[in-house]
Amino acid sequence: MRKHLLPGFLALLDVIIITAVSILRVYIRFEGAAAERHLNLIVPKLPFAIAVYLLFFMFFNLYRRVWRYAGIRELLAVAAATFFGSFTFYTLNTLVTGTRLPRSGAVLVFFLVLAFTGLSRLALRFLIMLSAKESFDGEALPVLIVGAGDAGNLMARDITQNHKQDRRIVGFIDDDKTKQGSLCFGLKVFGGREMIEEAVERYDVKEIIIAIPSLSPREIAKIVEICGRTKCKTKIIPGVYSLLEQNVKLDNLRPVGVEDLLQRDPVVLEVEKIAGYLKGRRVMVTGAGGSIGSELCRQVMQMQPETLVLLGKGENSIYEIHGELAALYGREKLIPVIASVRDRERMSNIYDRFKPQVVFHAAAHKHVPLMEAQPAEAVYNNIYGSWRTGRLAGEKGVELFIMVSTDKAVNPTSVMGATKRVAEKVMQALNKQFPTKYVTVRFGNVLGSRGSVVPLFKKQIEAGGPVTVTDPEMKRYFMTIPEASQLILQAGSMGEGGEVFVLDMGEPVKIVDLAKNMIRLYGYEPEQDIRIAFTGLRPGEKLFEELLTAEEGTAATRHSQIYRAILRDEDPAALREQLGRFVNCKNDNEYIELLKELVPTYNPNHF
Repeated sequence: MRKHLLPGFLALLDVIIITAVSILRVYIRFEGAAAERHLNLIVPKLPFAIAVYLLFFMFFNLYRRVWRYAGIRELLAVAAATFFGSFTFYTLNTLVTGTRLPRSGAVLVFFLVLAFTGLSRLALRFLIMLSAKESFDGEALPVLIVGAGDAGNLMARDITQNHKQDRRIVGFIDDDKTKQGSLCFGLKVFGGREMIEEAVERYDVKEIIIAIPSLSPREIAKIVEICGRTKCKTKIIPGVYSLLEQNVKLDNLRPVGVEDLLQRDPVVLEVEKIAGYLKGRRVMVTGAGGSIGSELCRQVMQMQPETLVLLGKGENSIYEIHGELAALYGREKLIPVIASVRDRERMSNIYDRFKPQVVFHAAAHKHVPLMEAQPAEAVYNNIYGSWRTGRLAGEKGVELFIMVSTDKAVNPTSVMGATKRVAEKVMQALNKQFPTKYVTVRFGNVLGSRGSVVPLFKKQIEAGGPVTVTDPEMKRYFMTIPEASQLILQAGSMGEGGEVFVLDMGEPVKIVDLAKNMIRLYGYEPEQDIRIAFTGLRPGEKLFEELLTAEEGTAATRHSQIYRAILRDEDPAALREQLGRFVNCKNDNEYIELLKELVPTYNPNHF
């Protein structure tokens, strides 16, 4: 039946029900002449009764509801409309006509109208669902929903209502044993997660939807891993907010990504404390076009700064992030600047012109093998760039300077890691010289960054393989770019000056396992469809990265995911003297030897 005709049809059906019930209740209560006499009293009042009932049916939106999804709310609305209709008709009839109808008759009418009206809606729902099932396209994609709770039901409703031509739900999966074997939305709950692979094979499932927004990251990761073995496309509800906003729709799903395999607890931010040092302030981000720098810019803009200077050496990347943020926030607060942090005079002019109060220093050379081949470039960018930019911050009265570091600075085996460790020492030394608070934040690899293996693996999988992994035992810490950036902002709100904060990176991930899971997320089977090739360690790499050295300890902070490394103090004068010796280095070996002197734990693995 066409949607625009349905309200009229329901109203006509209600007229018939009210009329039939009014007459029926006379013959239920009376017989013979008494029945005829009461019938003559009732029939003239039928138009009035119909008008009263229909008025309350419209008031409770009984003609605007979607009855194919009728549930408790709809039945309660029917009950309320019927009750007020019966009560109002009985009361008005007594007041206007002065004739009191039997109370037992009024109660009987209420229950009969309620029963027939409710049954008519349920019958309508059944007929619509039946016709919807019969109208499924033979090419509809068989879908399995993991989660038979509220979110799963809402997802099933959306698919049935809006996507029935291209998707067909075959059933549900739920770990709740009380639901297993029962029907949810008219479809069977096959069992727990252990039944996913069997259900996929039995019903030729092509798509799996994970609809458990309240599940912990660890549990989601386990389910995602199972789904990955099925070669099905897997999608997931973004989060609990979707359920709260009744926004569980197929269009709002996102594909399952490698970040769902991290088994990490979500980052909880102290937004008020972060906004306290960023809102209405002048902020500058160096390396603003990079993976971390650009995400820092996105997060900072949410805190409503007075201005944000997007500083970077690459014009294309700065152009892109400036355009992205300008589309969201306008151009008034955004200042794109092309400059090198190594250029002291240029940076001095930038500080004088824009007078930043908070600086996030994310500019650095981060590619390990490339920096092994050119240690001078790593030294002058990562060490001298940080020294000059940080020193200018102190000279120009910046309040807070936050430098982004890496776990590769701990017991480094690479030039990149060693130069970042020296940069950490620089921040500690500068903190003793200036009122500016200098804070360093150290963390591991970020998924999806330009230097991450994830973009490389994606390209290799899309090309048909092989996927290259350096060593079967290599492990790395991972977090997402937004997570890392948010924790950097959080650490900035906690710094008193001189700290090296260490982010809780969760459990390290084997790179070969990451590769296998990514292959499965693409619908392939490792080694069968896509080969994994082991290439051996590259210059500067090591099998396992640490977040702390053996002699370092940590102190807890008020944030459960951020720790403070306990490091020895740095002598600013001695450090400055050592840094000055880099200008006399004539070849790569001399740079390496001086780095080893500055970082005693630096142990190059290819010399």
